[in-house]
This record gives sequence, structure tokens and C-alpha cells, in this order.
Amino acid sequence: MSNRNFTSFPILTTERLTLRQLSTDDQQAIFALRSDAAINKYLLREPSKTLEDAINFINKVNDNIKISYSYYWVISLTNTKPVAGTICLFNFSSETNSCEIGYELLPAFHGKGIMKEAAEKVIEYVYRVLQCKIIVAHTHKENQHSIKLLKKFNFLLSKEADKENPDFIIFSLTHSDNNIKLL
Repeated sequence: MSNRNFTSFPILTTERLTLRQLSTDDQQAIFALRSDAAINKYLLREPSKTLEDAINFINKVNDNIKISYSYYWVISLTNTKPVAGTICLFNFSSETNSCEIGYELLPAFHGKGIMKEAAEKVIEYVYRVLQCKIIVAHTHKENQHSIKLLKKFNFLLSKEADKENPDFIIFSLTHSDNNIKLL
């Protein structure tokens, strides 16, 4: 299965971005992400109503990291430090040697290639470090931005339906020498 070592949280960097662990200092940005109507339009979650909701979410995420359940990175611009969004890995499966990816980006950062850059780094991390073979993504069938991003990385639409929500479709990316060279 995957090579998950949660003893030290990995900080990932790209030319423009730093992907780091979430902290309570990020409460304003997490509140903005989790309360934004445009972001929540395609997600099945209760929007945050207070900063306390955001802090509780941050604590839950960090508890899940401690028990090796997930990775959850804040995406920030390296030079100016604002939080642009988040990207995470969860639902690790030993049976299928897979994990699920999720992501969200504040509207002010849309259209700048930020999520593509962050996703590329996380996909590389999944294959090279965690050594998972399959990455799965569930997205709302009307979320064209998410579908377009997944297709850029050669994720394929699954014939399998999302059993829990018929409005969601499933994509997967299987590791091969061909798609690792894209990264």
C-alpha cells in the first residue's frame, strides 16, 4: 500500500506556491472558503457560520492528520503568503492502493493556474512518495472548472456512479510511466 508517514507533515513547494499544514492562524481564510456560496454550491457540506465553525474544522483536520487519516494542505502564495485555497488527500485504501483528492480555491484566485500548480505537486507526491497507484476524485456533474482540471491531468470519467449522491461523478487517475512524465 501507500507509504504514509505522518510523523512530520510534508511542506510542498512550487515556483509560486507553498503547500503547508493548516493552523488556527488560518481561521479567517478557512471561514471564507467554507462560508462562500459559490464554493459551497458544488459541495455537500454545511457552510461555516462563525469563526468558531472554522476553528472546529481546523482542529478536526489536524486530528485526522495525527491518526494518519488524511493530508490537508493550505495553498498559499509563497511571496505574499495569502491563503488561496486548500487541497487534500483522504480515503486511503490498502485494497486498491488508492486515495481520494479534494480541493477548493477562493474565487479571487480563480483563473490564475494556482490549483493546476498545486494539484500537479500533490499528484507527484502521491505517486513518488506515497506510492499510491490510483487517485480518485468525486466532483459535482455541473462543476465544469473541476472537471476541466481533472481532465488536464488525464483523469478518466468512471463508469461507476457515486452511490451516495447521483449529482456527483467519479474520475480516476492510474499511475503509469506515461502520466508521471507529465508532472
